[in-house]
Amino acid sequence: MTAAIDVLIAASDAALPVRPARGTDGPAGAAAVWAAAHDFTGKPGQLLIVPGPDGAPDHALLGVGDKAVDAMAGRALAARLPAGDWRLDGWSEAESHALALAFALGAYRFDRYKAKSAPRPRLVSPPGFDLTATRALADACFLVRRMVDTPAADMGPAEIEAEARQLAEAHGASISVTAGDALLAANYPAVHAVGRAAAPHRAPRLIEIGWNLDATDRPLIALVGKGVAFDSGGLDIKQAAGMRNMKKDMGGAAHVLGLARLIMGARLPVRLVVLVAAVENAISGDAFRPGDVLQTRKGLTVEVGNTDAEGRLILADALTRAGEHSPDLTLDFATLTGAARIALGPELPPLYTDDETLAADLLAAAARVGDPLWRLPLWPGYRTSVEAEIADLRNDSAPWAQAGSVTAALFLQSFAPQTGAWAHLDVFAWNPRARPGWPEGGEAQGLRAAFDMLERRYAAKG
Repeated sequence: MTAAIDVLIAASDAALPVRPARGTDGPAGAAAVWAAAHDFTGKPGQLLIVPGPDGAPDHALLGVGDKAVDAMAGRALAARLPAGDWRLDGWSEAESHALALAFALGAYRFDRYKAKSAPRPRLVSPPGFDLTATRALADACFLVRRMVDTPAADMGPAEIEAEARQLAEAHGASISVTAGDALLAANYPAVHAVGRAAAPHRAPRLIEIGWNLDATDRPLIALVGKGVAFDSGGLDIKQAAGMRNMKKDMGGAAHVLGLARLIMGARLPVRLVVLVAAVENAISGDAFRPGDVLQTRKGLTVEVGNTDAEGRLILADALTRAGEHSPDLTLDFATLTGAARIALGPELPPLYTDDETLAADLLAAAARVGDPLWRLPLWPGYRTSVEAEIADLRNDSAPWAQAGSVTAALFLQSFAPQTGAWAHLDVFAWNPRARPGWPEGGEAQGLRAAFDMLERRYAAKG
């Protein structure tokens, strides 16, 4: 499994240089002949491995054109450079630091089920680079991607719990888990209803991590994640194509565990509560049904219009629990709606919040670190679409509203904590197209933006 320490190294005497080819400032001499033979013109993203007299690689040229360097080009470097040690040469400090982080992100490989692991390139940390912090950031993203990539048979509710326990133990945090029928006694009825059809060893559970909670003078951050280990759609069963990648429906849980890892590892001066509702939306004689009216922890009732809209049901209980801690800030991550992909595609997650300062801070962070988000509105005109005739709410919005990602966010807003600010990120957690540095599979989205925002808000207050 990929770890940042394996791809970002402190030093190497054998490292070969990766140099920029900027516009007309291209290779000279024999290297120019080699470039011409390989149609290398220095266009952005072009990579040329230049051999030495013995035919072995001597250096690499990365085309950047005439514009500012695209830092994420470093992701492709990690996939396209030959195995061996490399260093950045001829780049500005800002460019080299951004390229190094991108290189680490692009070096991720999910090879758990491969008989052999192929050798990979490594990059030497550039001068002045915070290697420890960058490795931590990359490893948090790798955690998300590894959890999402792992098949549901090996990443069920119990395995999500195991990941949470390992994280809590590593950072001296407390952890409590309420599972199976105990969810009813503890008043998590929606989590129980969604997950009760699964096999006993894949029973639903509510996982709660607490860190630094005794420091009552510090702000409390709540992270809430959707952990649907596999989503069949329930009795409203998905078609085969829609079910194929539903191992990724626990992507929200993976994101909040990755973000919690960064917060605790950096020892931000905050208190932290992490809540993960981990279930499998399975089919059995005990599955919840269309038309059922479910209780929730908050006391609001929900009429089930579609059992495939289960994520918002488990988040309802988890968000309510978050509110009981009176958080100063709540962030929830969920692979919640296909409508978000229709609106913005797979690479641009929508952000929902009614707090203007939080929206501005998250969007600024997203732009700063190259981890895009796009704000969509909690449009109050659609609120009646999630109201029901025989219950307080419905989990499938009325068809007239059409905006399925917006209406799902409005549903969640009914359960969001009343203290502090709240934001909901409807992430895809997946790269649907393979390209160098972006293998098809799990992806961390909004994680680096959220951590950058939190660091800037709270690090200076310690």
